[in-house]
Amino acid sequence: MSDYPRVFKVRQLFDVEQVDDVAGAVDSSLAALDLGEKIKAGDTVAISVGSRGIANIDIAIGAIVKHLQALGAEPFVVPAMGSHGGGTAEGQRAILAGYGITAETMGCPIRASMETVVVCKAAEGFPVHFDKYAWEADHVVVCNRVKPHTNFVGEIESGLMKMMLIGLGKHNGAKIYHRAIMDFSFGQIVRSVAKEVLDKCGVIAGVALVENQLDNTGKVAAVQPREFEDREKELLVEAKRMMPTIPFEDVDLLAIDQIGKDISGSGMDTNTIGRKYNDHKASEGETPRVRFVAVRGLTVATHGNATGLGMSEFCRSRVTRQVDKQITRINCITGGHVTAAMTPLDYETDREILDVVLQSCGLTPPENIRFVWIRNTLDVAEFICSEAYWDYVQSRDDLEIISDLHELPFDAEGNWVDNVHEALQ
Repeated sequence: MSDYPRVFKVRQLFDVEQVDDVAGAVDSSLAALDLGEKIKAGDTVAISVGSRGIANIDIAIGAIVKHLQALGAEPFVVPAMGSHGGGTAEGQRAILAGYGITAETMGCPIRASMETVVVCKAAEGFPVHFDKYAWEADHVVVCNRVKPHTNFVGEIESGLMKMMLIGLGKHNGAKIYHRAIMDFSFGQIVRSVAKEVLDKCGVIAGVALVENQLDNTGKVAAVQPREFEDREKELLVEAKRMMPTIPFEDVDLLAIDQIGKDISGSGMDTNTIGRKYNDHKASEGETPRVRFVAVRGLTVATHGNATGLGMSEFCRSRVTRQVDKQITRINCITGGHVTAAMTPLDYETDREILDVVLQSCGLTPPENIRFVWIRNTLDVAEFICSEAYWDYVQSRDDLEIISDLHELPFDAEGNWVDNVHEALQ
């Protein structure tokens, strides 16, 4: 196949809300809660940190630590990431270290364990698990990003409340809660378990982070426990407004440089690629409608966890060699999304993938296929797309063409550069 579409680079012109001083915003937001009225000198405080690559998470956690220390407390960090990190304390500690969160950088201990305490039974009849170290602390501060969930829809999706059960429930809790969600609903189980945790586990505050379209901190909000649900509903609306998108309704081939657990719980955010309800097809009302997804690599921070790879139709063969099958299987089975661990068709080169796609797009001439190439689903401010979008991009005030039309930039082996931002320079 010799006929390929010409491509060009596009920049999205977002209306961006951004927090420039994250540490200051965290400190002032916590100060408004007057935690000194509840915390006594010498009290221990567990601070939860998840496995997602949240923008400025090390800065936010460091600010929480300093605020608590100024009150005379003795804070420490606990991984709150369910089964991630291979379901081991060492693996979860390594994930935190990859985000710059260590005892040395935070100025407080990191206490990682997969042990849980059964706090009680939920109203639905299953046990409520809670991290052993967090249970033993005098208080708990929950810190997490609020965003749309990759599978469930509701007024509450991913955020503080989800972290209290899936994250702090560790592997034991995550397994049970995901099973319970299948029998009841995400919203019911989140609310049911969160009620028990808030009543019994010493949660004193939450710090919610919302990210903007540029994968940076757009909002910081410290929240009283009694306000978790109401405030999280409000912040989810903000998160949806700020969420980056691919600005096209239909895409024949979406090439993604990297997927990983640090990018999204599903490796690639299903809200961005239009596959929230179906691994391989947009449901009614979802956009973009992507015919084929090709994954080109895994992030380093995902440590071989290739959850979400099964939602793609193609991948580079190097991706299959990067996969830690055991870690991936544990995560996908625990999360009740076993198809996310399936293996797509793999080819050694980008050219081979593209040639197969061109043969699979019906009667569309190869030069006219709708092709989009992004870095990852958090980073879509600039991307490359094919000539089929040229006129449409020109018609949009919020899109800017920042390169001429070029031939696809294959190297001698038939591959593109590993990072889309380095192409068409």
